[in-house]
Amino acid sequence: MKQTKGLEGDKMSIIKFEFNPKVGIDNPALTLTEDTDGEGVGEPRFYLLTKDNTETFGFCLHEELGCQGHVIRQIELGGVAQRRGLQDGDRLLQVNGHFVDHMDHVRVVQKIKASGNQVLLAVLDGDSYEAAKSLGRDLSQMLPDDIRPRLCHVIRDKSGFGFSVSCPEGTKGTFQLSVLQDGPADRAGVPPGSWLLELNGDSVKSYSHTQLTKKLKQSGNKVTLLVASSAVEEFYRLRGLRVTAALADTSWLPFKVRELHLVKGPAGYGFLLKEDDCSSGGIVNGESIEGLDHEQTVHRIRAHEDQVTLLVIDPASDEFYHSIGLSPLQFFEDSDPASGSCTPSLPSRSGSPALCDVEVGPKGPVSWLMAAANSIEIIQSQRQEEQTKLCQAF
Repeated sequence: MKQTKGLEGDKMSIIKFEFNPKVGIDNPALTLTEDTDGEGVGEPRFYLLTKDNTETFGFCLHEELGCQGHVIRQIELGGVAQRRGLQDGDRLLQVNGHFVDHMDHVRVVQKIKASGNQVLLAVLDGDSYEAAKSLGRDLSQMLPDDIRPRLCHVIRDKSGFGFSVSCPEGTKGTFQLSVLQDGPADRAGVPPGSWLLELNGDSVKSYSHTQLTKKLKQSGNKVTLLVASSAVEEFYRLRGLRVTAALADTSWLPFKVRELHLVKGPAGYGFLLKEDDCSSGGIVNGESIEGLDHEQTVHRIRAHEDQVTLLVIDPASDEFYHSIGLSPLQFFEDSDPASGSCTPSLPSRSGSPALCDVEVGPKGPVSWLMAAANSIEIIQSQRQEEQTKLCQAF
């Protein structure tokens, strides 16, 4: 069984767990509805897997010859995945609210890895998946339109933040937002009537109204809100799942990871890689660059001579994600609206990509290097995948 280059080294482990008689075994997932169409097609199941730094999620993700979809295999006895209820042969449909059935296997693997210690998966049992495919059903239509909370960064103007908070008297942690039309919160994407879940990366579950007001005043001119509509809040509540920023829609945030495709010119790539403090880790050719020294990172970039793909982020954005305890790689998307997939738009070896001259110096604006993947190597890897059975452990 062959693993994709750059993803080797992950080891599966059998982990211990404790049974709490008050809550049962890890809140088993609930289905949306029962199979009522008479066609043998069940409904997706949702699982929120949470582990610590010493654990794995306890399953492998396969791409198998003669078998459609991303297949769940090798579920560890007593592991996180088994305790939640994942089954051998389940097909993965969503990762953190993103439809992945048509996504390249390597990108699905990277998306799960970027989730850190918590990931929300939507799966369909193998028989139902095959039946749905044979009937020509659109699997994306079997899933809720949007189950993601929203992460919003609000900057105060002379009128304030542009939202007010209401809370039932005598309760804690239940805050609903009223949003001023065309105010700062509205422009930042906060939906009217949404529920506040986190403030500046901290849960508000234990806050009283007075404590929340104090925290808002201490925030200065900027606040980061994790909010959820009533429908999204109900979706998680009915399944006993906690909503966190790791599951959020970040499309309204001004902080973005940028993908650069560089082709070497006569004077090189045209940028200087400066070693400095950086909060975020990244990936080079599918491997993390976190913990690598400067020379090792440069070596990864120079692995091939003529072109390279980099993911970069500016210092302000890097500081923002670090402040809320999340990796910006977790939210990086290169979407293909037609297919719903998120695959790299890599330059073709036979095409004519333009030379990108990126001036990065020690005194000017800096873009932190998040990741670097050689375009030729990825293209070749994708061709090999068409003929190879792939497996990745989590």
